[in-house]
Amino acid sequence: MAERDEDAVRAASRVLAVLQAMNREPHSTLHSLHGATGLPKSTLVRLLKTLTADGYVSSDPRHAGYQITSLVTSLSSGFHGDPLVVEAGRAWAIGLSAEFKWPVAIAAFDRDAVVVRYSTVYDSPISPFHATINMRLSLFTRALGRAYLASCSDEQIDTMIARAGSGDSLESAEAREHDRVWRMVRTTRDRGFAMRDPNVEPRTSDTIAVPIFARGVVQASIGMTYFRAATNAFGSRDALVAALKRAAEGIGAEVDRLTAHQK
Repeated sequence: MAERDEDAVRAASRVLAVLQAMNREPHSTLHSLHGATGLPKSTLVRLLKTLTADGYVSSDPRHAGYQITSLVTSLSSGFHGDPLVVEAGRAWAIGLSAEFKWPVAIAAFDRDAVVVRYSTVYDSPISPFHATINMRLSLFTRALGRAYLASCSDEQIDTMIARAGSGDSLESAEAREHDRVWRMVRTTRDRGFAMRDPNVEPRTSDTIAVPIFARGVVQASIGMTYFRAATNAFGSRDALVAALKRAAEGIGAEVDRLTAHQK
């Protein structure tokens, strides 16, 4: 009986590992999943057949691989982290996507990164990504992370740099180098918005992000992702930045209102 229980736990862990790996890339192959999870390809085939039968995965003949489906989002339905920012930002994010067509995301800080807590990927007809919910993004190279980091105090920033340098990170050691990070922070603060490092993938798209302030401190960041070749077709960068800043101000004000109402 104990061996059977252990087998069940191992199988569940493998399924979760596959879903996590698939959530990090637009489409997956047996080769990429084998590299990401270390699972034998024969095991992956069985798991993918099960996930496909249950509706969580679909085969993608265009890329000779697999994609997770929107049903995966149901697995996070019970997550209630950062409720005020998400509650306050949902309507703003949907409105921005309706106006500019590009997907909008709201991300909150989590230990050593920011995590996407709300996204309009499925509302956008021209999204560069297939899914971003619960995606962890670097504080040093990703726009949503940079917008949050640059809005922290100088002491907090130094602490985050030191913490990232002493352990695993989402990006290279070079990206976390102290002087380089501070140059990015100063540039972000001077221009009033953050952009993704142009040297990280995917290079066909870009993200603009701004911080969301409430209760006197930065609470989260909000950003919009677009294909670089089509920026002006759906609004200039200046127009996107201005719209994001208006949304951030509105979300912050709503968080303050909700906070006051709860007291």
